[in-house]
Amino acid sequence: MPRCPAALTLGTVKPPAFDYRAPRTVDETVRLLSGANGATTLLAGGQSLLPLLNRRRVRPVTLVDLGGVEGLDTVTLEERAVRIGALVRLRALETHAALRDTLPVLHETVRLVAYPQIRTRATFGGSLCHADPAAELPALALALGARLRLRSAAGQRTVDAEEFYRPGGGTALLPGELLTEAELPLHEGHRFRFAEVPRLGQGGFPLVGACAGVSLDPEGTVISARLSAAGAADRPLRLHAAERALTGRALSGLGSVLDAAAHEADPPSDTYGSADYRRALLRTTLRRALEGMRP
Repeated sequence: MPRCPAALTLGTVKPPAFDYRAPRTVDETVRLLSGANGATTLLAGGQSLLPLLNRRRVRPVTLVDLGGVEGLDTVTLEERAVRIGALVRLRALETHAALRDTLPVLHETVRLVAYPQIRTRATFGGSLCHADPAAELPALALALGARLRLRSAAGQRTVDAEEFYRPGGGTALLPGELLTEAELPLHEGHRFRFAEVPRLGQGGFPLVGACAGVSLDPEGTVISARLSAAGAADRPLRLHAAERALTGRALSGLGSVLDAAAHEADPPSDTYGSADYRRALLRTTLRRALEGMRP
């Protein structure tokens, strides 16, 4: 069994020792996970994991490389949904012409993630499972009502995105489970927009992001709304109260809607800004997303 040696060089920390496995099928992958007792770490694109390994903040007994697993890198466009395999690279989503026409907000949101070089390696499933509360794609999954397919040696189950992200951080993935694909519903009659304030200029993690989807009647009144936020809590956040405040009104005079969103938010205070600052950014960002959909 191949083994990665631990090594320390002057001024640089390298990964700890771990066993390396490279399965070729989903069945082989879940068999590896089922016997690992939670000591296995999955490698997809590596854009989040590798820095954690190098800093030794993650110390797996076994690293399972998903890069060669067959059947996890497909995009399927259906009549009412888009299905995206967990290993689909973000760059592939960005350049998929038919997907851009079918679900434009996905293209719009993916282009906000980091830099082109990172999008070339990063995977859709990796971003969803890393579950950074400030990341764009988990917030998009919430607004769209994504359904996540999880496989284990015991079988398959489907979890709604809102149930997948847990209060306090983390996900609903159980030991031995693997995300295989996400199903993104196509909400007929809805338009979606994603807006954000990046942390360090274009390409940085957002301080705050907001995804808004609305369906309007011929007079411009909101029939239904789907709203979510990134960077506004300890997890990606669905803005239910703001949705209720928005339904039945026009996309103008949005003060009560923005108040509801700010009240729902529970953002952190850190070196990038206070909680009150992030609430103010959420109001600005959500307003920008909504006003971009006025008739």
